[in-house]
Amino acid sequence: MIGRISARWARVELMLAALLALSITVLILLNVVTRSIGAALFWVDELAIYAMAWMTFLGASAALHFGHTIVITILTDALPSLVQRVVAKLVDLVVLAFALFMIWFCWRWYSPLELARNGFDTQAFQGATFNFIYAEPTTTLGIRKYWVWMVMWAFAIGATLHSFANLLGQGAAERDTQP
Repeated sequence: MIGRISARWARVELMLAALLALSITVLILLNVVTRSIGAALFWVDELAIYAMAWMTFLGASAALHFGHTIVITILTDALPSLVQRVVAKLVDLVVLAFALFMIWFCWRWYSPLELARNGFDTQAFQGATFNFIYAEPTTTLGIRKYWVWMVMWAFAIGATLHSFANLLGQGAAERDTQP
């Protein structure tokens, strides 16, 4: 069950990452054209950077599911196969712990309960917590940066799901390596 959910989530992440990669290409081409005719659109650079950040985090999360992460196996290759499997599970456990910490950090950063306690009034929230996450606008787009930073939530949730599935032996990477 967790493995199927992880697989579906990873497919969505890859689809979104592919769309973002396409949008980056279009944005860069738009930037080249508008600058060459002397009518630069400055927001295009910023949007391309944010699209690249989102693409990277979504792709990194999906890579956990598919087992396409970078690994150095010089030490583990010398170990017996049983110990290799134990080390692989320990790595999955460390990745799960990291992902859970990411969720906790996002929770502390966004402070949704404190925002609700302040009646979703960002001014009151800022005064009570000295947390200005909901106030800072992007440089040229003019949207609030917390929307851009929402990718951290998507990454943390996806990484948690995929690492949990891998730990249970239900991830794609685990299925591909079994005899």
